[in-house]
Amino acid sequence: MDIQQLEPQKLWTSFCELNAVPRPSKKEERVIEFMLKFGQGLNLKTLRDEAGNVIIKKPATPGMEHCQTVILQSHLDMVHQKNAQTTFDFNNQGIDMFIDGDWVRANGTTLGADNGIGVAAIMALLESKDITHPSLEAFFTIDEETGMTGAKQMDATLLSGTILLNLDTEDDDELSVGCAGGIDTNTHYNYQKEPLINGFEGIEIQLSGLLGGHSGMDIDKGRGNANKMLARLIWELQQTQNIQLISFDGGSLRNAIPREAHALVAVENKNNALSFIGQFESLLKSEYNPIEKHLKISAKAINLDSDSDAVSALEFQKILNTLCGVHNGVYRMSPDIEGLVEASSSLARVVIKNGEFITQSLQRSSVESTKKEVSMAFGSAFENLGAKVEQSGDYPGWKPNLNSEILKLLKDQYIQLFNEEPNVKACHAGLECGILSEKLHGVDMISFGPNIRAAHSPDECVQISSVQKFWNFLLEILQKIPTA
Repeated sequence: MDIQQLEPQKLWTSFCELNAVPRPSKKEERVIEFMLKFGQGLNLKTLRDEAGNVIIKKPATPGMEHCQTVILQSHLDMVHQKNAQTTFDFNNQGIDMFIDGDWVRANGTTLGADNGIGVAAIMALLESKDITHPSLEAFFTIDEETGMTGAKQMDATLLSGTILLNLDTEDDDELSVGCAGGIDTNTHYNYQKEPLINGFEGIEIQLSGLLGGHSGMDIDKGRGNANKMLARLIWELQQTQNIQLISFDGGSLRNAIPREAHALVAVENKNNALSFIGQFESLLKSEYNPIEKHLKISAKAINLDSDSDAVSALEFQKILNTLCGVHNGVYRMSPDIEGLVEASSSLARVVIKNGEFITQSLQRSSVESTKKEVSMAFGSAFENLGAKVEQSGDYPGWKPNLNSEILKLLKDQYIQLFNEEPNVKACHAGLECGILSEKLHGVDMISFGPNIRAAHSPDECVQISSVQKFWNFLLEILQKIPTA
């Protein structure tokens, strides 16, 4: 079956059309133009603010004119990540999708269901001629994935709605009423180099096959971090013999748990090194079983260029100790909301090459003071090394309001439709509602969406039956919006 034939057809057709447009964060000009043409083609009031956000306004259907205006909000950009063996040009190709049972997936890349399904649902509503709804303000933001600059720089005067439905949650039985804030920590260190020791042999190490995933939503699932694993392997290897580090390259995106990492080392005894690496792979597999079922460490001897440089012995130990010692994962669980990660840190990107040691990481917390603590703790480890530490992209969390009127409406409708209680939760991810709640004073907000799995990774998928459930829920909500 073709994806555009899935129900609801308007939504899936919009999703396919959207996914044909390359839309990486900070390069959204093509998708912005796509949305402007879409709104104008429907003869709806269509605006673009100075940040690049797109607003499309649709009047209420007959009989709903006196209801509160609803802002429907999703972000246009998507995480662009692919498997190492996948050949794909994100800047020029549309996403290659296929149906796998009850799921839609992409071939070796991220799917863009985060947040393309939300965008597509709003497009279907704007295009509809037979769906009952109040006045709608579709608010499509840019650059959510790499800084939320669209939300931060939005022109709030262009919106008049009093209720905001954010369609960016990834479990269809969940109503999100709070989220974590975050801050990026980037470090840079110039290290001293030294020539290769005469007689040392080259070993190329590749760690791959990890699940990866969203560094907020998946941080508590016990998944491996390729950067931390490979740093540990190298630390253990250098306990067995003299080695030199030539290069290290791990991870790809600041907000994704790294799935793969690669290193080049020079060793005193390559046979012993290769044997040890094989044993260490077995050790990691036993530790991470059954979570990381496809963890793989491959190693092979290679010929080194005679003019290759390595990290100097003293700097090597300092850098390695920093990588091994820095915190990664859950930092603190919330004492207020059961099961909620309050604070975390993810070592997302590591590059050691040509005299430079660079890292990118993201610290998150639903409590501002704890966000400062975890980012301070992470940055301090690199400051002790002597690295330059830059912290930027700070965005606030969204404090839960359990007395929200829109929460009560959605809970009641969910129970009536599905005969079960929804999970009212705060999430450990950076929803734009944290920023929007500061920009749109007094607007009642909530977030929900269909089942999306492995967002921010090439394993990302969205459940077909869940999209249908989400769509029916959204339509019921819009018919029950209270009067102004």
